Amino acid sequence: MQPRITTITITALRNHMLQFLSTFHSHRPHIKQVRSLFSLFFTNHHFSTTTTATSPTDPPSQSSPTTQNNNTHLDFSSINFTGFAQSVILKCSHLLDKNKGNDFSHASLKDVLLDLSDIVPDTARRFLRVSVLKPENVLEILLGFQYESGKVGTKARKVESLWEIFKWANEQDNGFKHLPRSCEVMALLLVHVGMLREAEFLLCKIESQGISLDSHEIFGNLIEAYVGEGELERAIIVYDRMRGQGLVPSMMCCCVLLNLLVRKKKIQLAYRVCWDMLENNVNLSDEEKAGFENVIRLLCRDGKIQEGRNLVKRAVVSGLEPSSLVLNEIACGYCEKKDFDDLLSFFAEMKCAPTVIAGNKVIHCVCSNSGTESADLFLRELEDLGFNPDEITFGILIGWSCREGKLKNAFVYMSEMLTKSLKPNIWSYNALVSGVFKEGMWKHAQDILDEMVDQGTPPNASTFRILLAGFCEGRQFDEVKKIVCKMASHGFTQLSSLEDPLSKAFMVLGFNPSTVRLKRDNDAGFSKTEFLDNLGNGLYLDTDLDEYDKTVARVLEDSMIPDFNSLVMEQCSLGNFRAALELVNEMIRWGQEISLPVFSVLVKGLCSSRSHIKTVTKLLEKMPELANQLDQETLNLLVQAYSKKGLANSGRIILDRMHQRHLIVKNEAYTALIMSLCKKGNLKDLHSCWKIAQRNKWLPGLEDCKALVGCLCQREMLVEALQLLERMLVYNHHLGFDIFSAFLETLCVRGFTAVAHLLLDEILKYGCILDRTAFSHVVRGFCKEKKFSVAFMILDNMLGENLAPSWDISVLLIPELCRAGRYEKAIALKEIGLREQSSYSFPLHCALMKGFCMTGNIQEVSTLFQDMFLKGLLPDAEIYNMLVQGHCHVKNMRKVEELLGIIIRKNLGLSISSYRNMVHLMFLEGRVLHALSLKELMLGHSKSNDLIIYNILIFSLFATGNGSLVNKILDELQEKELQANKVTYNFLVYGFSQCKDVSSTVHWLSMMISNEIRPSKRSLRAVISSLCNVGELGKALQFSQEMESKGWVHGSSIQNAIVGGLLSHGKLQEAEDLLDRMVEKCLIPDNINYDNLIKCLCRYGRLNKAVDLMNTMLKKGNVPNSTSYDSVIQGFCTQNTLDEAMDFYTEMLCRNLKQSINTSGMLIHAFCQNGRPAEAEDFLISMLQVGESPTREMYSTVINQYRLEDNLKKASELMQVMQRRGYEPDFETHWSLISNLSNFSDKDNCDSNQGFLSRLLAVSGFARKRGSNTKG
Repeated sequence: MQPRITTITITALRNHMLQFLSTFHSHRPHIKQVRSLFSLFFTNHHFSTTTTATSPTDPPSQSSPTTQNNNTHLDFSSINFTGFAQSVILKCSHLLDKNKGNDFSHASLKDVLLDLSDIVPDTARRFLRVSVLKPENVLEILLGFQYESGKVGTKARKVESLWEIFKWANEQDNGFKHLPRSCEVMALLLVHVGMLREAEFLLCKIESQGISLDSHEIFGNLIEAYVGEGELERAIIVYDRMRGQGLVPSMMCCCVLLNLLVRKKKIQLAYRVCWDMLENNVNLSDEEKAGFENVIRLLCRDGKIQEGRNLVKRAVVSGLEPSSLVLNEIACGYCEKKDFDDLLSFFAEMKCAPTVIAGNKVIHCVCSNSGTESADLFLRELEDLGFNPDEITFGILIGWSCREGKLKNAFVYMSEMLTKSLKPNIWSYNALVSGVFKEGMWKHAQDILDEMVDQGTPPNASTFRILLAGFCEGRQFDEVKKIVCKMASHGFTQLSSLEDPLSKAFMVLGFNPSTVRLKRDNDAGFSKTEFLDNLGNGLYLDTDLDEYDKTVARVLEDSMIPDFNSLVMEQCSLGNFRAALELVNEMIRWGQEISLPVFSVLVKGLCSSRSHIKTVTKLLEKMPELANQLDQETLNLLVQAYSKKGLANSGRIILDRMHQRHLIVKNEAYTALIMSLCKKGNLKDLHSCWKIAQRNKWLPGLEDCKALVGCLCQREMLVEALQLLERMLVYNHHLGFDIFSAFLETLCVRGFTAVAHLLLDEILKYGCILDRTAFSHVVRGFCKEKKFSVAFMILDNMLGENLAPSWDISVLLIPELCRAGRYEKAIALKEIGLREQSSYSFPLHCALMKGFCMTGNIQEVSTLFQDMFLKGLLPDAEIYNMLVQGHCHVKNMRKVEELLGIIIRKNLGLSISSYRNMVHLMFLEGRVLHALSLKELMLGHSKSNDLIIYNILIFSLFATGNGSLVNKILDELQEKELQANKVTYNFLVYGFSQCKDVSSTVHWLSMMISNEIRPSKRSLRAVISSLCNVGELGKALQFSQEMESKGWVHGSSIQNAIVGGLLSHGKLQEAEDLLDRMVEKCLIPDNINYDNLIKCLCRYGRLNKAVDLMNTMLKKGNVPNSTSYDSVIQGFCTQNTLDEAMDFYTEMLCRNLKQSINTSGMLIHAFCQNGRPAEAEDFLISMLQVGESPTREMYSTVINQYRLEDNLKKASELMQVMQRRGYEPDFETHWSLISNLSNFSDKDNCDSNQGFLSRLLAVSGFARKRGSNTKG
């Protein structure tokens, strides 16, 4: 954290600055103003970053530093931040909800239809004028939407609009009843976008009305959607309703539902769904078979063997052969219950042979429960069922026989194994060695050892331990010593020349060498002698003999049957997890089960080694019952390991299980999972996990918080980010400032500076004092977003509150202040930086110079340059290049050349930017040779920039009207064997097009395409437009076809140029065909503009294609202009298809577009031509209502139509309106009314003294005052 600028320091700085400014010359007017500026800067204000600073003349009631400090807090712990996030969210809702759609819950039908017009423009247009929708109208809208959304994807917001229409139609009339097909389509669309409650409500409504639907797909999709949301109860409710209606769920539906039921351990429900699946389907996919197997496993592990057996029987009836996994699970289940007879009957009933895993499991269980004799009988029965025992089967029998003291039987099993050409493994040999020692036949141990080596099975550490124990038990200590030496030679132990082999043996067996000693009996009567050595010396063991004998006997006993759990634990302690996993697999083959403590240690170890994370998944899937018993420490590690590896879904499953078991989830686990979900973009699960974590008072660490906020910002989840900030501030008072500062920085880096700005204001209102770090983040963010005016405002307020910006902020702002013409502030900011951080004098001066150079303020540049020299700040290459660019800006070539000379003499190097500016200026002034010489100078510095230098040269030649020299440059490129790149080609194509050199333009574009380089959109536009302009339509079409073949989008300019050319040559059908291909091949960009083509097509009588283009524009997010609507409406009027014309006219008004007077006249004429004068009169009235003035011809047309229909009353009324608008009827209208005098009835009550003609004219609106004005 950088130190705060104190009021005393700033005051001293102000005095220094005023003294400094007094030394400036009076001829620099903008410098004179700096005194008043500093007065403004250093007046104390009540601080807010979103309002301007208070005037110096304002009353100081709340602006003094003392007052402010009394009401503010450096210590965040004294502030209650509860509700802080919600306050900020409300104030920046316009920023957070920028992607939120319109709310149509109370909108009119017209508004909702207009919202759908970018999906189904044709359909929506035809119903804009209706006030009542019929059931078939709703179906038409739904089907149109379903068809179009199938091509472009369904957006939830659009389906919401569709749902409003569906509900509106239902509520418009009590007698309205939707068609069944409408209900089906609506329900499917609702489910598709996740509006599940609405879909379920619709289904209930349909059922209550007795409407029969083909709702199989709807129910299936709804179930799958609920499963995807994790809402198991709702999924089951829908499933039961589906089955209640006699509908059969799809296999996919059953499969996804089964997976969730198994995960949630809903055993009975899983059994029922699985039964339904088997009952209605025969051919199962691999995924469906896996679901079936998971249910069998779930049932068997829960002790429901009979249910599992019933499912297997049902599967067999359906033609599904039980897999080895199913057989193994059933076997394990029966072994757990020790119901071996039922197990045999199961295999007999299924008519399938037991697997080796299942058979060995059974043999192991029978041996451990009933002994080897029963196991042997059981083995024979299994063999009768087709079981083929392997070497492990016999190994199990050998081990248990040795433990039971039936050594003879053990050798019989060994013989049988060898007869079957099976190779005994190390554990079988170890068991036999232990057995012979146990029977006191130690002399035969070596024979077994020799046989073992001959068979290619070298002894392992357990073998040597058995030999040590056996010889120790037989008091053959000379043999013991030999075995220790062999162990050392095989690398199983280390033995130095000074160590006693016997002591080493005792250590290997677990004895303390100091408590077990071999001593000579020196008594003449050998009173203590237990045995004699080879020399006849009496020896005895000086130890607790009972304990000694028990220990060695235990070693022999334990070695008869391998203890895989101990072996796995040993490998885990050594960090050898690969070997541990191999032992786990071996354990399963031996019919043994890993214990929970060992399983937990193994999982923890695998989690710590991220390279084994996928192995963990397989292990958990293989042993789900143990996975469900893991402790919370292990599960927390597992969630973190999965999440850090990017396996967020697996982490979420583990987290769900922890919640089911009410285990405590650590903050680190929540953080890792939320981060992983955020990175994956799985927003649905992220929101769900976020809510759960908040309920459980989750709080990440500071570093994790920084990373997480960045991730949330990347996903635009600002509400969650603000909620996290509040929690961190509430529960981490001591880190309050660090948290807030880090949060601001992340928001600004991620492009949410406006939110950070509001956040800054809000925390200031809480009375917090912040140092410049927090404000600097926001200023830096606005600079990055090019919102410099806001950055300047914050700067003003910072200085007003005696907070000087850091040097890097000053360096950012100084050039932009100059660009904005605020030189005084730029200079003042530099001086503040120099006063506070003098070590950064050079970058501050550079920033100011950059600002002056950018704005062409060369006089100030020179002064500043001299000032830097006086202060000992020697200019570097950057400074000189700035000066070059500044003088280029003011076109001072003489000064530029002087600076270039200095750069060359000092060997500083001219930058690419400076070179670009100089070349451009030289070409403008006609110094072509100088520019070419400069090019040679640049080429001599670095080969890597050669092509860039030539590209700049080519661009500048074209930009300055020197395109004729480009070919010379191209020759140089070829001589230097420099390969043109994409930039070169694009410059050439566009440059030659600007020179009207069409042939060269075409040549270079062709070269570009032939070299597999994709041209820019500008290049393609330039070439095709140029070709069309000079009448080379054929070549333009060739390029278009090339673009089509490569799938390149045709922009508005390209399509307008080619189609316009085809139309002008009378190739109307070719034009339409090209437009059709654009649609078929999806080569139309968003916001396509066809306005010009629509007008042309209408002019050529291709009205239908014009309408297609309008619809395409709407679908691509661009509304046609009023001219397009005018053209189409007039076209329909010409064809006398008035309803279509009025559809477009209505849409035009809905889009707030104004029709032309010609369009209005044609519509009125069409109404009258079709005998609909009343509608024509309504149209006139609507024109008046929107402030338009109908012409006299419009009035006359309607009046004449009324006259033709003998409706003299309406004619005369409208004539009065016409007259009031200042129009005089023409003679024909006068005469037509008079000619109908004989038809005029005199039944009305009128003045009998008035003449007949006078009365008629009065009724017709011709009686007027003398001297009235006429208009016509």
